[in-house]
Amino acid sequence: MLTVSALSKVAETSADAIRHYVRIGLLTPSRNPDNGYRLFSDDDVKKVRFICRAKGLGFSLREIQTIFDHGTARQSPCPVVRDMIQQRINKNRERLVELNRLQQRMDCALEKWKTMPDGEPDDKAICHLIESIN
Repeated sequence: MLTVSALSKVAETSADAIRHYVRIGLLTPSRNPDNGYRLFSDDDVKKVRFICRAKGLGFSLREIQTIFDHGTARQSPCPVVRDMIQQRINKNRERLVELNRLQQRMDCALEKWKTMPDGEPDDKAICHLIESIN
């Protein structure tokens, strides 16, 4: 059995992350009857490593809980995982399109601003650079 500190070292994550996973129910440690310390099993090590891998793929902690729930119910989480990641990929592609548009607007603005003089704020303008953009 491992303490929070030992689990964080073995699983290569922070003790704060372990405590957070306990708070939200991803981990359910037992308690040492003598001192009340949380105690974690080898299964918890596997779970924390899984959480880290899943987070690395963009899964939220709520989604990870859903995956765990499927496993607990003895149902394959794989169809749900595929669906989740496909949705995430679609959202990422939409964000990338929007970020590329933003980047183009920023590039155009900076190019325009290179030839404009610095201005002083007055009662008509806050920043004439930004206000020059349509």
